[in-house]
Amino acid sequence: MYCQVVFPLPFRNAFTYSIPAEFETSVKIGVRVVVPFGKRVLTGFVIGISETTDIKEKIKNVKDVLDENPIFDERALKFYEWISDYYISSTGEALKNSVPYGTEVESKRKIVSDLDYCEELLEKEKKKTSLKAKVLAVLTQKEVFSISQIQKEVKSKNIHSVLNRLEKAGAVSILNETGSAKVRVKTQKFAGLNKPLDEIYDLIPAIEKKSPKQVVVLLELLSNKTDIALSELLGKTKTSASTVNGLEKKNFIKIYDKEIERVYSETYKEANKKVQLSAPQKIVVDRAGETLSSGKFETFLLHGVTGSGKTEVYIELAKKAVNKGKDVIILVPEISLTPQITSRFVNHFGELTAVFHSKMSLGERYDTWRGIINGKYKVVIGPRSALFAPLRNVGLIVVDEEHDQSYKQQDITPKYNARDSAIIRAKFSNCPVLLGSATPSMESMYNALSGKYTLLELPERIDKAKLPEIKLVDVVLEKKKKRMESIFSKTLLDAVGDRITKKESVIILQNRRGFATQVFCNDCGEVITCDECSVSMVHHINKNILQCHYCGIVKHVPKACPVCGSIALKFFGTGTQRVEDELDFYLPDVKIERVDSDSINRKGKLGEILNSFRKGEINILVGTQMVSKGLDFSNVTLVGVISAETSLWLPDFRADERTFQLLTQVSGRAGRSEKEGEVIIQTENARNFVLQKVVENDYKGFYEKEIALREQGEYPPFTRLGLIEMKNEKEDRVKAAIKEFSNYLKKYQKNLKVTPPAEAAIYRIKGQYRYQILIKSSRKIDPSGKLLRSAIHNSYIEYMQKTRFKEVKVIIDIDPQSIV
Repeated sequence: MYCQVVFPLPFRNAFTYSIPAEFETSVKIGVRVVVPFGKRVLTGFVIGISETTDIKEKIKNVKDVLDENPIFDERALKFYEWISDYYISSTGEALKNSVPYGTEVESKRKIVSDLDYCEELLEKEKKKTSLKAKVLAVLTQKEVFSISQIQKEVKSKNIHSVLNRLEKAGAVSILNETGSAKVRVKTQKFAGLNKPLDEIYDLIPAIEKKSPKQVVVLLELLSNKTDIALSELLGKTKTSASTVNGLEKKNFIKIYDKEIERVYSETYKEANKKVQLSAPQKIVVDRAGETLSSGKFETFLLHGVTGSGKTEVYIELAKKAVNKGKDVIILVPEISLTPQITSRFVNHFGELTAVFHSKMSLGERYDTWRGIINGKYKVVIGPRSALFAPLRNVGLIVVDEEHDQSYKQQDITPKYNARDSAIIRAKFSNCPVLLGSATPSMESMYNALSGKYTLLELPERIDKAKLPEIKLVDVVLEKKKKRMESIFSKTLLDAVGDRITKKESVIILQNRRGFATQVFCNDCGEVITCDECSVSMVHHINKNILQCHYCGIVKHVPKACPVCGSIALKFFGTGTQRVEDELDFYLPDVKIERVDSDSINRKGKLGEILNSFRKGEINILVGTQMVSKGLDFSNVTLVGVISAETSLWLPDFRADERTFQLLTQVSGRAGRSEKEGEVIIQTENARNFVLQKVVENDYKGFYEKEIALREQGEYPPFTRLGLIEMKNEKEDRVKAAIKEFSNYLKKYQKNLKVTPPAEAAIYRIKGQYRYQILIKSSRKIDPSGKLLRSAIHNSYIEYMQKTRFKEVKVIIDIDPQSIV
C-alpha cells in the first residue's frame, strides 16, 4: 500500500510513501504521518491511498502515524484544496490550519563547530565582509548552533552552501536530531483499591500491627469511594511514596497513569436570562431555520442595528442545528468578544461548547482539538482559526461582526479571509451560513442587494431600548473657546462626571495604544523613529520606554535629542495610557480600567475586567477598538471618542468604511436598556461626510455614496484585487526583484490593471524594505477571479524559475483587506 503525503511547505506536489504492514490499518486519508524528507524528518498530511504506484525510484517508508482518527475527510479536503487554490498556497500550507501549533514532529539540524579550525579559516579569509567570513565569525563564538541562530546573526538565510563547504573542509559537523512534539497528552498518577471492600476491611487489623500508615491510606481510599490522584492522597494522609508502594506490592491498591484533560474556562460569567424573541427576531430565525432544516446551503446577511439581539438569533439557530444532531461554528473577530458570547452559549449548551483561541495554553488547545475530533463538542466558538475546527457534521456557521478586518489572516500563508472561507465551508457542508453585522462590509451588502445573499434585517433594538443620541464636538472651535482640558473637551468631561454621579458606566475609545504616539525635538524637528521600521516610536509611560508597535523593539526615553542634543523634547499624540492617566487626574475617585493588547496580556485578565465592569466595580473602561465590538452592558449610558480621525486619514481605500464601522459600533455600546444613551465624538473635521452619517445613524446613505466611489475608483466589490509584496534587508535587491516580477505580469495586462511597483506606505518593517504591486481584475470580465489568480500564479512560477533574487521574500495576498 502507498500513501500520498503533502507538507506545510511552499510546494504543491504530493509525495508518495510506502506503508509498512504495521501501519496499514492506521494510515487513512486525513491522518498525519511522520516521514523522511530529504535529509530531514517531517510531519505530513495523507491526502490519498493507493495499492500501486508508477514511481520507479526507491520509495521511502512511513516512520510513524500521529492520529488515531482522521482530522479531515474527503469532503473537508476539498475545502482545504479550495483555500490553497484561491489564496495561492500549497495544500499542505492550507491543511496546517487544521491542527493546533506544537503537535508536529520534525528533525532539527544542529551545527557543531571546531572552534580552533574556524578561527584559523577566519584569519585566512581576505574579505572580512563576505558571507563566509560572517558565518565563520559566528561559529568561533561557541560549539553548537541551530541554523536559524546563524541566519539571524549574519542577517541572511542563504547560508546552506557555505555550511556545506565548511562541512566538507572539516570545520563543522551538521547533525540531524528528530525532536518530539511540543505538546502531548497530559497524564497524572492515580491510586485506587484493587480488592473488594469486604476483603480490605478484614485485612485492616493485620496490616495495622505492622504498618499503621498503610491503614491510613486504605481508610482514605475507602472513604473516597472513587480513585484519587496520588499526590492528593499523599498530601491528605501525610504519608510517603514508600507506604503506597508497599500496598501496591501486596496488590491491595493499584497505581496507574490517567489522562488529565486541560479545559479552558472563561473567567467572565453571566447569569442565564430567559429571552423572549421579538417579532423581527422570530422572522429571522424562521427564515434561516427553514434552510437549516432542509439541509441546504444558503448565505444570509443579517443586518441588525447595535443592540437588536443578534446573539439571541445565533443561539436559537444553534439550538435547531444541535437538535438535528448537527455541529455549529460561531466565529467572532477578536478574542475580546469571546468572554461574553461564550458565557451565553455555555448557559444554553453547557459542556457541548468549546472555545478555541490563541490565549489558551498549548495543552488546552490540544485537548480541546482532540475533544472536537472525538465528538465531545457540538458548538465551537472562536476567532478565525475556529473555522478549521475538525467537526464532522457542520449544520450552521455564524460569522459575527462579518465586516471586521481581523477575519483576514495577515501573518502567514495562505492569507485567507475567514468570512469568505466560511461561505465555502458551508457550501461543501450543505448548510446555511449567517453573516451578522450592524455595519455590513460594502462587499456583503452589495452581494445581498444583488441577490447573491439573502438579506435579513433587525431594524430596532430589543427591550424598548433606543439608539443613542450622537454628538460631534469640534475640538478646533473648543480650543478657540478655551473649552479644552488637555485632550478632553469640557463637553465630554462634564458628561462623564454627570454619568458617574448617576452611578452609570462609561466607555472611552482611543484607537491607539501607549501614552504619546510621537516624541519629537522642538528645535530641529527630529521625530524619534524605530531603527528597523519607518514608523515613529510610541511612548509607554508605565515602563517609561519607547516601543515600536510593528517589530516590538524597545528604547529608553532619551534625555536629549539624538540629532542636535537639545533637551526640548515634546511628547505628541494620544494613546490609551494617556487617556487613562488624564482621566485619573480629572476624576481621582473613579475606578478606571484600560483594555488594549498591552493591558490584557495575562490569561483571564479580560474576563476579570468585564466581570468587574458588569458589576459596577469599574466605572470607566478606556480602550482601543477592543471596546467597540460586541460588548453588551445595560449600565453603559455614555461613550466618548477622543479622536474620530485615527483611521480616517489612512492612505487606504477602506479608510472611510473602517471609520464609519468603528464609530457606529462603539456608539452602539451606549443605551442598551431602558436608560437612554449618549455618544460624544471629538473631531477636527466635523463636516466630514463619514462623521455626519455616523451622527445620523444612516448606514444606507453611507453605503450609497461609498459604493459609487468604489465603482468610480475600480475597487471591490467591482474588482478583485491581488497584492504582490516583496521584502528584504537590501533595498536595491527588492527594487530589482519587484521590477522583474512586474515584467512577467505585463503579458497579462490585456485583462488586468497592473500598477507599477511602488514603495509600501510603511516602506520598512523589522529592517526589511517593502515594495508592492497592486493588480485589479474587473468582475465583469473575471467574475470568479480566475484570470487574476492564474496571472499571479504563472508569473510567480516564472519568476522563481528565472530570478537571481532568491533571497527576496515574495508575499501573495488575494483580496487584501489593506494596501498599507
